[in-house]
Amino acid sequence: MGGALRYGLPMITPETIQPEHFDYEERDGVATIRLNRPERLNALTFDSYAELRDTFRALGERDSVRSVLLTGTGRAFCSGGDVLDIIGKLFGVPDSALVAFTRMTCDLIESMRRLEKPIVAALNGTTCGAGAVMAAAADIRVASDSAKIAFLFTQVGLSGADMGAAWLLPRIVGLGHASELLMAGEFISAERAERIGLYNHVVPGEELEEKARAMAEKLAAGPGMGLAVTKRMLNAEAHMDLGEAMQAEGWIQAECMKHPDYRESYDAFVEKRPKDFVKNRPGSPSRG
Repeated sequence: MGGALRYGLPMITPETIQPEHFDYEERDGVATIRLNRPERLNALTFDSYAELRDTFRALGERDSVRSVLLTGTGRAFCSGGDVLDIIGKLFGVPDSALVAFTRMTCDLIESMRRLEKPIVAALNGTTCGAGAVMAAAADIRVASDSAKIAFLFTQVGLSGADMGAAWLLPRIVGLGHASELLMAGEFISAERAERIGLYNHVVPGEELEEKARAMAEKLAAGPGMGLAVTKRMLNAEAHMDLGEAMQAEGWIQAECMKHPDYRESYDAFVEKRPKDFVKNRPGSPSRG
């Protein structure tokens, strides 16, 4: 069970992101994370859970990355935890080992939500179990018309409240739809997922990569602080009453008005030119 906690794997840091259990590349400010076990429907292992968790944590301090595109290879986005490599190995282990594993899966989702950079999930096919929760943890979901989805935890005798699903889903689709998805644990079509607001966009499979990358690149070119604060407040305001939310938004908007991006937007309007928010990002050439 030590494998559940990254044993024997190289450290992932903001300076060095070289995962062994999925593909990673950067281009035009977009980090692409591609699950690549198509023969197992991109099922996760102990080590891939840990590497994903650590990669999302590291991306927060990686200046070259301004948005993330998360996708899969083949006919699935992600089918959840591998039945043989994870589920079969968890029977008969000590309670401490079970908790260490389930805590790690929750840490993966928390690292996605705490990453103050936009995450676009490109759902290329079957999305279920942990894969469905990873999709829900993304900020925007673009799906192939073949991307059926299920939060199937109750179907295997577990709680539908897994990896943060009971926190995420009501905020995306409302309590009624979330209750049905988590309790019934059944697959729904991409069409229905879009209709209830779980998917932002559904496109033909051959258009998915282009559509999702265009969204990720658009966000990568956006105002870094404004986007980071938006995600931070979306996470935080669910726990605030109206007065607290108004106080928080009033303060944070005033802070944003002191950021160079706000001035850049004004200058670009006056000078009748495109906005360039990237130049204000840490590590950009214009910032030395």
